[in-house]
This record gives sequence, structure tokens and C-alpha cells, in this order.
Amino acid sequence: MFGHRHRNRRSALLASAALVGGALLMTACQDTDGTVDSGAAQSSSPSADADSPSASASASEDAASDGPSDAASDAPTSGASDEPTASPSAGSGNGSGSNGSKVGQVCGANDLSWSTRSESQAGGYILVMAKAKSGITCVLPAALPTVAFGSDGTEAGPVEQAVGKQITLSGGTVAYAGVNPKTTNTDGGKELDSIIVAVGNEDPNPVSLKVGTITVDKPVVTNWHTAPKDAVPFS
Repeated sequence: MFGHRHRNRRSALLASAALVGGALLMTACQDTDGTVDSGAAQSSSPSADADSPSASASASEDAASDGPSDAASDAPTSGASDEPTASPSAGSGNGSGSNGSKVGQVCGANDLSWSTRSESQAGGYILVMAKAKSGITCVLPAALPTVAFGSDGTEAGPVEQAVGKQITLSGGTVAYAGVNPKTTNTDGGKELDSIIVAVGNEDPNPVSLKVGTITVDKPVVTNWHTAPKDAVPFS
């Protein structure tokens, strides 16, 4: 009977040991599976996260590097080389008559607006006045005006011993010259009602100015002046 009990206890111990062993084995398998699953999740998740920012940064860098280059290559080139490099030059001839085309050039008679009036000083004389037309700036040279009378072209001689200064005409600036048509004390002379005025002998466009009836005999003329009092032709 003692032997029978001994065998039963031994069988019970073996069964318990088998149960405990099976439980441990199952626990070990579960731990092993859990460790593997956790590791797989940890190893795969960071790599996926790392791939995503890396791909976004790479795409951003590619876009940034490609953008300016493409924009620079596609942008239109500057048109500066097509712009005109020089402005039209000013008029260069006497008597151009073209408003705004003469700056610093010698005046021609048809670049000027002319007028005359009779004065009583110095025995009577004609004051000739000239100013630039609108838009014109030109220079009266330091030379005697050319003043002629009648069909025979009698010219006035100089009153002053030296020529005056050149005068730039523009806007409201006026130049004055005084003409004495008769310097003799005799009764002779030509009866005329106009004079012909030019800016020098080379002026291609002289003007004819009405002055009323005058007697012409050995006429004289002053230089150009900027004040009328300086243009009185005292002989």
C-alpha cells in the first residue's frame, strides 16, 4: 500500500512538473513573439518616419535648386541693347527756322521775331529789335548786323569802332541795334519805306522790315546790344 501511494505521489509530481514546464514554455514563446513584434515595429516605424522627412526635404531642395535656375533661364533678356544710344543732334545751320532744333547755334534771320520803331535821339534813327521764336535758343555772333537798303543793296556801315559781345537769344531776351539811315547834311538820298536785315553776310534768309518813309544816304548801324539805350547810333 505504501508502494501504491508512492507511485501516485510520483505521478502527481510528474504531472505538476509537466504542467509547470508547459506553462513556462508557453510564456517563453509569448515573450519571444512579443519581443520580435515589438522590435519589428520599432525598427520599421523609425525607418518609415525617417524616409518621409528625408523625401520631403529632398523634394524641397530639388524644387528650390531647380526653381531659380529655370526662372533665370526662362526670363526675358534685357532690352537695354535695343535702346537708342544717342539723341538727335541739334540743328546746325544758319536760319534753320525749325522751332526747338537750334541750341547754341548761330541765329538765322528766320529764327527770330523782328520789330522796329522810330526814335528821335541822335537826329532820328530806327531801333531794330530781335528775339528768338518760341522753342529756339540761338546765338547772335559778335559781329555787325547786315542792314541793306533799296534795290541796289546799299549797306549800313559801322557806328562803333569795335564789335560787341555775342548774345544768346532765348525766351524773352531781346537784342537791339540802332540804324541811322542818313548821316549826311545834304539834301540828297533815296526815299524808301523798308530795310533788309540779316545775321551776317552769310545768312541765307534775310528779312524785310517796314520802317515808314525814310531818306537813305550813307547809313550806319550799331552792334547788337541787350539794352536799347546802348543801341543809339551816335556818329
